[in-house]
Amino acid sequence: QVQLVESGGGLVQAGGSLRLSCVASGSIFSSNVMGWYRQAPGKQREWVARITPSGRTTYADSVKGRFTISRDNARNTAYLRMDSLKSEDTAVYYCNYPFSQIPWGQGTQVTVSS
Repeated sequence: QVQLVESGGGLVQAGGSLRLSCVASGSIFSSNVMGWYRQAPGKQREWVARITPSGRTTYADSVKGRFTISRDNARNTAYLRMDSLKSEDTAVYYCNYPFSQIPWGQGTQVTVSS
């Protein structure tokens, strides 16, 4: 069974940076699109960024120019580098394969203080 484990969150001041990691078990990582998502308190989960197996990236308008998604297929790991963080980026961040039935991981909390 595929499992997703996110890490790297924390408390950071506005304008700061964090790098999140997502380790995926199983053998499907290198051949599938991987996405990052987030859920702020009282809001629905929203898509943040995705990356194809070959490294092509797409971003939500709210994070474009500030966040960078990357992946290491040899390590079954996806990353989300977050720069110029804003208070509105505060959320629990998750990774998953888009449109899959794979259970969500526990996520990693990112809190940006203003």
